Amino acid sequence: MELCNPSSCSSTSSFHFKSFIVSPPISLITLPNAFKPTTKQFPSLAVSRSHSSKQFSVFARASAAPPAADTLKEPLPADLVIQETQEPNCRIRVSVEVPPVICDDCYKRVITEFMKKAKVPGFRPGKKVPESILISYIGKENVRKAAVEAILKRTLPHAMESIESRALKDSIRITTTFAEMEKTYSSLNTLRYDIIVDVAPEIKWVPEDGYKNLKIVVELDSEIEAKIAAEREFKRRYKALSILRVVTDRGLQIGDVTVLDISATTVEQEGSEVKAVPAAESKGFQFDTEDGDKVIPGFLDTIIGIQAGETKSFPLVFPESWKQEDLRGLPCQFTVECKELFYRELPEMNDAIAEKLLPGCTTLEQVKESLLERCIELEQTAKDQATDNAILDQLRQMVQVEIPQTLFEEQGRQLYGARLLQIQSNMKLNEEQIATLSSPKAVREYLENQRENIENIIKQNLAVGDIFKRENLQVSTDEIVKEVESSVAEFKKHKQDYNEESIQEQVQEVLEGAKVLEWLKEQSDIKYVTSE
Repeated sequence: MELCNPSSCSSTSSFHFKSFIVSPPISLITLPNAFKPTTKQFPSLAVSRSHSSKQFSVFARASAAPPAADTLKEPLPADLVIQETQEPNCRIRVSVEVPPVICDDCYKRVITEFMKKAKVPGFRPGKKVPESILISYIGKENVRKAAVEAILKRTLPHAMESIESRALKDSIRITTTFAEMEKTYSSLNTLRYDIIVDVAPEIKWVPEDGYKNLKIVVELDSEIEAKIAAEREFKRRYKALSILRVVTDRGLQIGDVTVLDISATTVEQEGSEVKAVPAAESKGFQFDTEDGDKVIPGFLDTIIGIQAGETKSFPLVFPESWKQEDLRGLPCQFTVECKELFYRELPEMNDAIAEKLLPGCTTLEQVKESLLERCIELEQTAKDQATDNAILDQLRQMVQVEIPQTLFEEQGRQLYGARLLQIQSNMKLNEEQIATLSSPKAVREYLENQRENIENIIKQNLAVGDIFKRENLQVSTDEIVKEVESSVAEFKKHKQDYNEESIQEQVQEVLEGAKVLEWLKEQSDIKYVTSE
């Protein structure tokens, strides 16, 4: 029944960086920890438990990955031939060519290792085995694979040296397949491979330092004072305690509840055909007469006095401000049949019902005071959130930045993960449905469909992070410790596994983001306007 204007909702989210990927995976190579691959193209779509009462998470790190402590650079007998190519979206391609002298040195090391460990029939362990016999025993192909592995393992840290300080954490991928490397080594006695890596984006502010003097206009929904909202909530709770009794001796009055069957057609006009208007029709529509302001103007006044079993027909026009566009300004002929009619039998208004109105309260005065406090808090929270959103939206429009694919995919996965959790909280999904919604195909489609939204969020995140660094803002250790302890307690309460180091990193990001918004509010000229 489209007699009432629908409402909308929004959600927030946060993100982390993806794991390092070798594409396709090189399963035979034992790489240093800094370069270990993963075959997961789409990591688990899980969202961390909230660790802040504000549920604020707009700050994302786009910092370079620190060099791994266990990645040792062995000296090489010659220099690598390395060429860097800048690609779109903050991506660098590093093309590496390993000269024959390095390949030969690595090959000799591989043969030496095989000679020490291989148990060749007819030769004592550790005894020197002729190379031709050793290769015949191990297999020429296996020796070649081991040599390629050794070359890659030894040269990769040197190849990464020029970009490791700029690389985004876990964004490095080797794009050359192992089979391609094998083929080149076998035919040319050299090795070639390509690495792609995302680097931290550079933010350009337009105008420069424009964020320091923002002029923000915050549009709020039709303002309802906390006192009025609290009175309405008290009335709603009181009505919920009523018992509905059937009306048999009179017509509909204000305060009653009725069940209606409603049909609607267009009004007959010269040269036009009368048609049904399904969007304005409803069967078994339960209508509370105290909600008359939520339906099309004139509807309530027209049906006052209708009795159970009675039918009324009348014309009304949808206002131009109606939410559903195709109904705006449309004249309709309504036919309403009253199926049932009820009046409310309310309990006596005294302290005896206080506990039912609001658990924990013993008097009506306590109920009213508690509801008012809640409404004041909700009013301020809504105002703060609207202010934050307006500031972030303006920051987004002031920054120019290329977005690395690493950040885009990870932010998108986090948003999609939050969406799945929301779906699961609203309805029960079977295993097949969950598998379908969690599939790589579903995630990819979401990323493409929501590209603009994802990119806007990333711009906001990067802008906030840049301001934190530019203005040398600080978050105290005590604040971080307190929030981490609170988050850990929540995980323990719900008996969920957690990584305290990860929690600390996320908490710091949240607090830093909140610190930036707090600073911006102090620097900005903020004006509040109320929407009609």
